[in-house]
Parts: sequence; structure tokens; C-alpha cells
Amino acid sequence: MKIWTQHLDEVNETYFQHMRNALSFSGHMMVGALACAVHAIAPFLFESTGSRRIMNLHERMVVTRNQKSIRESATFGTPGSAAPSVAGHGSE
Repeated sequence: MKIWTQHLDEVNETYFQHMRNALSFSGHMMVGALACAVHAIAPFLFESTGSRRIMNLHERMVVTRNQKSIRESATFGTPGSAAPSVAGHGSE
């Protein structure tokens, strides 16, 4: 069934690579959310933790993945290959 593999193909990951990455992102987001909740109550704590987590996750999820795709396209000689879609990540 294409529904099980379409997104994995788009992000160029195996099922277990994707699981590991998604769980890692989830953990980082939970820590960031907790820091933001504490910051809401005590504004002098965790002043930049939430935004820093978002920037780091964006770097890992979008920028690094696109750079990897560009390197792989050059290595395998497939000019014009588009970077993998990150649909579903960051818009959920």
C-alpha cells in the first residue's frame, strides 16, 4: 500500500529511521513546551529556550534534510532532482 511508504519515500528514510527521528523531534518539542509553560508562569526563566528549540528542530528537519538531498543528487548524478518534501512535518 502506497499510503505506508509515500511519506517515507518523500523524506528518504526507512520506517525505523523515520520512527527514531520523529520520536526525537517529539521529545525535543515536549521539553520546549514544558520550558514555555514554565516561562509563562515565571517570565525570567527559559527566556529563549522555546524559540531556540524551534530553530534547532527546523535546522534538523528542513535545512539538513534538503542539504542531504542535494548532496545525494550530485553523488548519484540525477540533476534536477527536487529536494524531498517535508509535508506533514512542521504543519501538524
